[in-house]
Amino acid sequence: MRILIKNAFLVRPEGVEKGDLLTEDRRISRLGGTIDAPADKVIDAEGCYVFPGFIDTHTHFDLEVGSTVTADDFPSGTRAALLGGTTTVLDFATQERGMTLMDAYRKWQNKAKGCSCNYGFHMAMSEWNEARIAEIPLMIENGVTSFKMYMVYDNMRLSDGVIYEAIQRLAREDCVIGIHCENDDIIKSRVRELKAAGKTASRYHAISRPNLVEADGVGRLMDAAYLAGGPAWVVHLSTKEGLDIARRARERGQEVYLETCPQYLVLEEAMYDAPDGAKFVMSPPLRSRADQEALLQAMTTGEIDWIGTDHCSFTMAQKAAGQDDFSKTPNGGAGVQNRAEIVYTRAVKGGYIDLPAMAELLSTRAAKLFGMYPKKGALLPGSDADIVVFDPNAPHTIHAATNLHRCDNSPYEGYEAAGKTRDVILNGVLAVENGTILATGLGEYVKRDRCGRYRK
Repeated sequence: MRILIKNAFLVRPEGVEKGDLLTEDRRISRLGGTIDAPADKVIDAEGCYVFPGFIDTHTHFDLEVGSTVTADDFPSGTRAALLGGTTTVLDFATQERGMTLMDAYRKWQNKAKGCSCNYGFHMAMSEWNEARIAEIPLMIENGVTSFKMYMVYDNMRLSDGVIYEAIQRLAREDCVIGIHCENDDIIKSRVRELKAAGKTASRYHAISRPNLVEADGVGRLMDAAYLAGGPAWVVHLSTKEGLDIARRARERGQEVYLETCPQYLVLEEAMYDAPDGAKFVMSPPLRSRADQEALLQAMTTGEIDWIGTDHCSFTMAQKAAGQDDFSKTPNGGAGVQNRAEIVYTRAVKGGYIDLPAMAELLSTRAAKLFGMYPKKGALLPGSDADIVVFDPNAPHTIHAATNLHRCDNSPYEGYEAAGKTRDVILNGVLAVENGTILATGLGEYVKRDRCGRYRK
């Protein structure tokens, strides 16, 4: 199939240029200038920006949290992702204690059947022992070259010593490991104190996990990575204090990768006082405007590497489990569909970044680090035909009712977005046209290469 995009503003690293783009079968064949060629489909992109397909580095679909399962599975979550311009998601395959890495890989491959965008996995590890270490080459062989560990949660928490060993071992394979950075012991103590004082409303979730709790975890990660001689990757960075610690690590020559999320750019901790404040219970929690500004300024200077959503959706009925005890509220929010429009509105229209930086943050850098570039994350001849046509002149209001995720609430409810994804080409097929999904179930597994450690 040949698709010709005409009259577009092509967003490339060197700038934005007016021109056409032609795809043939599953690849970009030509771009730039005027292209006069026969095509099965012609898309007039006058006034629109064309980006490489967006990559969401952080999703949790079909995740079991105790006896609760997220509202979105892979089919529903990836439909919403596709409509928002995301052509590839990287979800977290979770190796529960007593499970092999290969068992977790197979389990998540089964969950991912019916995806409407492409997908890959980070492997979230709950154990670090000789048996799990022996499986790392098998994971690499199967295209899983990034991993995750937690400093929190009893069923997943691993020690700083284990994190040190994992960074050291995985660096030798040019693999990276992302860390959920918080001080679990302090969180538990603060939760006990708050509950003993009768402070159980949703707003106390944020109070139980203040900025310094994240900063402590970031600092411990930076020191472990420094001693291990490997890369440090902070997932969902939310605080100025954590950012400052990461900056100091870079100043002493460390290889540091920083991910943040849209919620930490536009939502703030005062929202916990709303009648539906439980929908904002997520970890890390929402922060202050000062933290937002620090992260946005760091995007301006190129210090933030990419933006994932941490999409982990629960219905209001599921959130109600914590109605009288915030610590029982399942953590997470829905956002996989809204990332690009929020980043465009808040960061591009807000004057913090330009369009090439938006492409870097939503696609290119993730493709580079996670072993997918230049097949993905690039508008280049030969790159995969995963392409987004984004309309910057399409103001609209975000509502859960009009999002495609299978969740009855959105943390971004009522947010006024300045633009939105209009058309999406996935694997060379026009999958979204004028904001309507034409094709579902076309997603394919992305077998990734070893990580392209561009800050090494």
